Order: sequence, then structure tokens, then C-alpha cells
Amino acid sequence: MSDDISVLIGGKAGDGINQAGLLIARLLNQLGRRLYLYIDYPSLIRGGHNFALIRAADKKIATHRDEIDFLLALNQDAVDLHKKKLKKQTCLIYDSDVIKDRPDIFPNSIGLPLTKIIKEAKAPVITRNSCLIGGFCKAAGIDWDILEKVFRKSIPKETELNLKLARQGYDQAKESVKIQPGSQKSLPILTGNEAIGLGLVQAGLQAYVAYPMTPATSILHFLAQQAEKFYLKVIHPENEISVILMALGFAYTGQRVAVGTSGGGFCLMTEGLSLSGVAELPVVVVLSQRPGPSTGLPTYTAQSELNFALNAGHGDFTRLVVAPGDIEEAYYWSAVSLNLSWKYQIPVIILVDKALSEGGYSFDIDSVGKVQAEPALSWDGKNLYQRYLDTTDGISPLVSVPDKNAVVKVNSYEHDEAGITIEDPQRTIQMNDKRQRKEKSLIKALEKYSTVSVGGNEKSDQALVCWGSNKGVCTEVAEQLGLKVIQPVVLNPFPVRQYQEALKGVKKIICVENNVAGQLARLLNQYGFPVDEKILKYDGRSFSLEELAGRVKGKLS
Repeated sequence: MSDDISVLIGGKAGDGINQAGLLIARLLNQLGRRLYLYIDYPSLIRGGHNFALIRAADKKIATHRDEIDFLLALNQDAVDLHKKKLKKQTCLIYDSDVIKDRPDIFPNSIGLPLTKIIKEAKAPVITRNSCLIGGFCKAAGIDWDILEKVFRKSIPKETELNLKLARQGYDQAKESVKIQPGSQKSLPILTGNEAIGLGLVQAGLQAYVAYPMTPATSILHFLAQQAEKFYLKVIHPENEISVILMALGFAYTGQRVAVGTSGGGFCLMTEGLSLSGVAELPVVVVLSQRPGPSTGLPTYTAQSELNFALNAGHGDFTRLVVAPGDIEEAYYWSAVSLNLSWKYQIPVIILVDKALSEGGYSFDIDSVGKVQAEPALSWDGKNLYQRYLDTTDGISPLVSVPDKNAVVKVNSYEHDEAGITIEDPQRTIQMNDKRQRKEKSLIKALEKYSTVSVGGNEKSDQALVCWGSNKGVCTEVAEQLGLKVIQPVVLNPFPVRQYQEALKGVKKIICVENNVAGQLARLLNQYGFPVDEKILKYDGRSFSLEELAGRVKGKLS
């Protein structure tokens, strides 16, 4: 069996495909492999076709392959819609009570009467996937003890029933191809949204406010589950306008706060974002992208909101926009974002996408850099407190209410240093200049961070330039083809010097993005860094390894 294994489990919405995919990932994780989990589902509560792709390898991975080694099918669609992914060695495990039309050319087919088994056990229909996973473990040569361990840890309700059904699937299947154990230690499997939540907590998050919107919703669910453990306030208001205003209220009282949303919700937050800019109230916005315009494809992925994140809001104010590219960067830059938001008293946007937010990854905390403390400027208490004191770097001393020694006045109207409304020209210029000086200070501070990631063959004169979740697939393609990979993590203020350093020796740039307009390519051009070729994908799906490799080969010199 190859060291690189792909498993697909498919069924309809309501069959528990996402949870089943995570269980399979955890099983393969016990074999000492690195994992990537890709989930695909339509915007339907029932029906439609859901599937999860689980890939396991002996090295870090963050993308899926087209070909699969095991197909676990709960209905006919799971066979019919994925025929092109099958190869002659693929092991097909299916519900023989439901699937009558299967590809007979596959000698490794294993039919299990899943519907009959659960009916006799008087078990819920959703438990078919436990029985199917049992059959998979037998077919893949995974010991029963490993399955039992994973099930007991992962299934808190009706554990014994699920184990009983899994055992029946295990006993009725046959070993097809044994997956050999890898040599690496098991790592936790986290989604990108879970890593973002943990990174925010690491930096002292005290409140999280959000209205559910795919693909950011699971941050809300995850932090709500962890709220008691981390002493968090997790709130679900009535809409996104309430979300951003409530968050700014938390910031006014000194509570470190973050919000999460997608494009449509962020639209409603933009006036509040401008309020954050003028009132100098720190807030972190997790903006997880999906295809637009409008509702678009609400459960699929895209990178089409870069321009929006860079320009949202009215008026000019300093903002930080970061786009982590993998699970470790999601954790690290979420913590950094919260720290820098409070130091500079600015809004920070963490720009991710559905692929990273909902994808599952092996998380290596030991590879994450240490998050540096970024303390806010404090008031010495000696002079009369001025909330917007004009300073050389634009950062005013931060005092939160209540403080018996200070009047803390914040204002959405243009104001003077004390926060009193003004309209005269000179003080208007003064306060605008003060706020703009923050950006210069921020640019200087970001020099101590690695704001541009470089990988692949660093000596190559041809480079793939990407951002966000495309880091994983670009890195793997670059390793295959001997190319360099350049990934700006900070997109505003753009890290010009570090990007110039990354470009040294590069003669040809191929920009890879999940949008129709080439938004990163446009941004690079604005800073005098034109790209030579663009590879764009905008069907709501991520690049597969084979797809991107083929398209890159067509662009190489």
C-alpha cells in the first residue's frame, strides 16, 4: 500500500458524513500519519450529496488528491458521482441493501447489508456510517483495538451501540489492502476554525460575538463549548450589525474581543468597522470567505473578498489584514492579530476561506513560533487623561471604563484629543494625521514577524505566488516541479521589503488564486510587482494536487 492514502466517504445530508470523515481521519492518525480532511456539502438540511475526503501521508499535507484508494458509499450517488476518482486497485465498501448499480470492474468491492443491520438493532439510520467504518477498518487492516479507542474518545453518546454496529461491519468485511503504520507521532486533528479560536484564546480573548454564517459558524460553536473552561463570554446577537456594535462595547470596557462572519455579514459590519477606526476601539474580525456575489455558493470556498477586506468602511483609517495559509499560521496569526489590535487600537481582519476554516489538519504546536507580547500603551495617571492624546507614533494611552481617575470618552464624530466633538479644520487635520501615523508604526513593528512565507525550491527562478489556503497545494506542487513558493501572510500594510527579499532571483511569477479577478495579482501590481501568469479557479472548489500540477506545467517556461 502507498504511503499516501485517500479515503472518500459519501452519502446524503443527514447521514453524518462530516463526523464520519473526522472519525476516519482520527483512525488514520493513530497509524502515525499526517492528515488532511476536505468536506463538501450543499446548502441543504436533508438530501443532496455530501462527501468527505481524507488523505493520510508520511509528510505534512494540506490538499487532496483526485484518485482515491477507498470509497465508502452509503448511497448510489456516492458511487456514480465519484467514478472518475476510482482506480482498479480502489476498495469499494458499500451498503448492499441500497446500492444495486456498482462498478463490477473493481475486484476489491465489499458489500455490507448496513440497512438490514441497523434495522435489526433498532438503531438510528445515521449509525450506518459506524457500521461502514467498521467494514473499512477490516478492509484496511486497522486493528479493532484502534477503532474501539477512537470511537470511545470521539462518540460521547450511544457509544456502545455504535461500537456494536461497527463490530458487525468489521466482522462481515474482509481485509483488502493493509495500511502500514507510519513512523511519526500522532498529532491532534483540528479544523482551521478551531485553531483560530485557540489562537485568540492564547492571546487573552475574553469575548466572542457572532451571528452564524457559514463558513465561520463553527468558531462560534467551538468557543461556546469551551466558554466555561476559558472564562469566555460567547454571545449570539440578532444580526451582524448588533455583533460589531456589541463587540466595540466590549472593547470600550477593556474586554479583548473578536467577531466572526462571512462576506454577507461583513457587509453589515462595515459601518461598525469605520467606527472602530475613528473611535480607536480594537476588534478582531474573522472573515471566512465563500463564493459571491450575494448568497453565491454558501457552503463552498473562494478567495474573492481580498479587495473588500482591504477597502471596507468609509473614510481612511489604519487596519491590519492577515491571511494565514495553514493550520499553524491560523493559530499563530490569530493570537498576533489580537495582540496587535490592542496595541495599536485598530480593527484587524483575519482573512480565511471555507477550505481552511472547515478543513481538518494534523496540528503541530511545536512548529508554531512563540507569540510575542504586544502590550498596549498605558496611562501614567499623572496628567489629565486624554483618550486620543496626539503622540509621535499615533498610539494613545489606553484606559478602559470604569476608571475613577479618568474620563474615557470615545466618539464616532471627529473629535479632539479629549474625545470632544470638533469641526474646525486644523484639529481635523491633526487627528487624521495622528491616526495615519499608526500605520507607519505598525509597518515597522511587523518587520520582526515573518510576514511573507517562502518554501519549495528557494533557488528556483520560477515561483508560485499564493495566499491563504492555497499554500498547501502550491507547496506540494512546487516540491514536485522544483519551484519556489511565495506566500504573503500580511496583506495590509503590504510587507514590501520582505516580499522584495522573497523575489530575489525569480524571473517568472505564476499567481494562484481562488477567484475570477486575480485579486492578489492586482494588489501586487499596485506595489510594482507584476505577475507573469495567473492560474484562477472559481467554481467553489479547492484545487486538487493533480489539477494544479497540470495547470502549472502548462505555464512553465
